[in-house]
Amino acid sequence: MKHRAPLTLAAAAAALAALAGAAHLLAPAAPADGAPAAQAARMPVERSVLVCPAPSSSDIAETVYTAITPAAPGASGRGTARLLGATKEAKPVLELREPGRPAGASASGAEAPALAGAADGVLAPGWTAQQTTKVSVGRARGLLGAACTAPGTDFWFPGVSTAKGREDYVHLTNPDDTAAVVDIKLFGPDGPVKADAGTNENIRIDPRSSKAVSLATLAPGAQLADAAARVTTRAGRVGASVQAGEEGVGADWLPAAAEPAPSLVLPGIPADAASVKLVVFAPGEEDADLALRLAGPNGSISPAGSERLHVKAGTAASADLKDLTRGEAGSLLLAPAVDGKPVPVVAALRVVRGSGARQELAFVPAAAPVGARATAADNRAGDGAGVLSLTAVGADAKVRVTASPGTEGGEPAVQEVTVRAGTTQALPSPAPAGLKGAYALTVETLSGGPVYASRMLALPHEGIPMFTVQVLSDDRGTVPVPQARQDLSVLTR
Repeated sequence: MKHRAPLTLAAAAAALAALAGAAHLLAPAAPADGAPAAQAARMPVERSVLVCPAPSSSDIAETVYTAITPAAPGASGRGTARLLGATKEAKPVLELREPGRPAGASASGAEAPALAGAADGVLAPGWTAQQTTKVSVGRARGLLGAACTAPGTDFWFPGVSTAKGREDYVHLTNPDDTAAVVDIKLFGPDGPVKADAGTNENIRIDPRSSKAVSLATLAPGAQLADAAARVTTRAGRVGASVQAGEEGVGADWLPAAAEPAPSLVLPGIPADAASVKLVVFAPGEEDADLALRLAGPNGSISPAGSERLHVKAGTAASADLKDLTRGEAGSLLLAPAVDGKPVPVVAALRVVRGSGARQELAFVPAAAPVGARATAADNRAGDGAGVLSLTAVGADAKVRVTASPGTEGGEPAVQEVTVRAGTTQALPSPAPAGLKGAYALTVETLSGGPVYASRMLALPHEGIPMFTVQVLSDDRGTVPVPQARQDLSVLTR
C-alpha cells in the first residue's frame, strides 16, 4: 500500500497562490461599487453548419447553388467552407475560398442530392447558402428558392396543406454521423390530425442522408386546405423544409416559421400579389385574438374586412386577404388584439402572382429580426432583378445594404437606408457596378429598432411570373461570451 507524502504549509500556500494568479489572469476586474456589470462580449463563431434539401424530383430541374461569408472589418486568417452531398460517399458540390465574394455551382435533373457542410475559421461567421431551382413545365413547375439552414430539433410549418391538387413533402436532412429520429404532427381547423399508427412518429433518418415524407400519407383521407405541421426530433438533429406544389399554380419551398410569439412580422408581400392567404396556428392552451395590419411605404393600415383573426387553442385558422397590397409592396404585422392578453402563435403567408394558367406561388413565413446582420446569397441582375423589403417595428431604424459580386467581376455597392417605424421600404436590389453573374445582398442594422427583411427573386418564364421569397434573419455570426467574475472564495470551499 502506497502512502502519500503530507502536504506542507508552504506547498499549500504555493498552490493557492498559483490558482489565485490564474483566476486573476482569466477573470476581469470586478466593477466598482454602483457601476453596471459588464455585458457579455460577442465573438465570431468558429464553426457553422448548414443543410440544404434535395432540390427537385423533376428531370428538367435546373438548380443554382450560391454561398457567401460576408466580409468583416479586421477579420483575418484562414478557413474552409464546403457543401457536400448528404450521403455516405459525400462529394463536394461547392467550396467558398474567401469572404466577401459569393461562389456558385449548378446541378441538373432529379438526381441532385440534399447537401450538408461546414465552415470554419474566417469563413464561419455569417456563412450563408441558398439553392434556387427552376422547373419550366410539369406539375412541379415554378421557381423554388430555399435558404440552406442550420440543423435543429424543433420546426413549425404553418401553411401546409393536404387538399386535392396540393402535394406537400417534408424534407428531412441529417448532416451527422449518427441517426436522427423524427416526429411529425399535423394540426387543422379542428385541432390535431390523427395519423395512422407508426406513420408520423419515430421516423428514422440515417446518418448523412435525407428523406422526403408526404404529408398526405400522414393524414389519409383528410382534405386540409390550411394546416400547420410541427417537426421535432427524439434523437439527433435535422434540417427541415417543406416543398409544396399546387396543380396549375406552381411550386416553392415553405421554410420553417419564426418561433411562437404574440407579435409577428411577415415581411415582403409583392406589390402585384393577386392573392394572399394567412395561416396561423396557436400552439398553447389559450385562444389567440390577433389584430392585422399592413405596413406599407407610408405607414400601417388595417386591411378592410380582415382587421382581426380569432384562432382557437391548438388549431389552425386562415384569412383570405385577397389582393392585399394593391400595387404597393408591404409586410403583414400580427399583434394581440386585446391589451394584456399575449398568446404565442406561428404564421405564414401563401402568395400568388399572375392569373389563370399563368400563376405562380411562393410563401412568406413569419420572420425573426435581421439583428446584427443577415444575407440573401442569390440575387440576379436583368430579368432576375429582385426586390428587397425592409420593415421597421417599434422605432425608426437605419440599415446598411451591401451588394457583393461574385468572382466573375464587379465592384461592391453599398447604401444606407432609414426605415420609419411601421413602414415597409421596398428597394430594387442594388446591383454592383460592372456586375457579371449573381451577387449577394447583406443587410446590417446600424441603429434604431428591430428590422425585418425579405428578398423577392423573379425569373419570368414564358409569361409566367415565376418568383420566390426568402426572409432574412440574423446569421448568428457572433455568439455572446459571458464575462467572468473574480471569486477567490472557490479556493476555500
